[in-house]
Amino acid sequence: MAVVLVDAGGTNIGSVRYALQRLGVDAALTSDAATIRAADKVILPGVGAAGPGMARLRELNLVDTIRSLTQPVLGVCLGMQLLCEHSEEADVDCLGVVPAQVRRFHATDGMRIPHMGWNRLDAQGEHPLLAGLGRDDYAYFVHSYAVPVGDYSLATTNYGGDFSAVIANRNFHGMQFHPERSARVGARLLGNFLSL
Repeated sequence: MAVVLVDAGGTNIGSVRYALQRLGVDAALTSDAATIRAADKVILPGVGAAGPGMARLRELNLVDTIRSLTQPVLGVCLGMQLLCEHSEEADVDCLGVVPAQVRRFHATDGMRIPHMGWNRLDAQGEHPLLAGLGRDDYAYFVHSYAVPVGDYSLATTNYGGDFSAVIANRNFHGMQFHPERSARVGARLLGNFLSL
């Protein structure tokens, strides 16, 4: 199975790669469109901001390549947000493969932004990506922007209100948390993606 990590400048690429190696998969890091199109699975990692993230994908001429993929694709953290239509962060249009808008958290009393820490994942139904996810499973989040709950939401998390923790639309999937830093739960969900 050929798995590629899109080299779009995300600072979590190394840790995602190591997490995949622990699952027995040596994912190639690439920004080559032909290599990405030929892969069995594509992962778009990312830590940072939506504006520079989309600028990097445009610079690499990868926007249309990613939009046209038909194999399973997984966006992680910022990578998930870039799969959406638009982000309030820098008011930027994103890849538009998931019909969602990315919104900034609005601070309420005692709520810190960015949201950092372990939160429970609440499955919204059955999906192969969530296989084995328990009612008390937690994942590790670091983010200031979130995707509201919608038809695309596979799992939600609550932080001052519910938001999407795992999303899917057709072959495109996203995890707002960091599976590579979420211990057993993260490894299971990454393994589920590799099995899609």
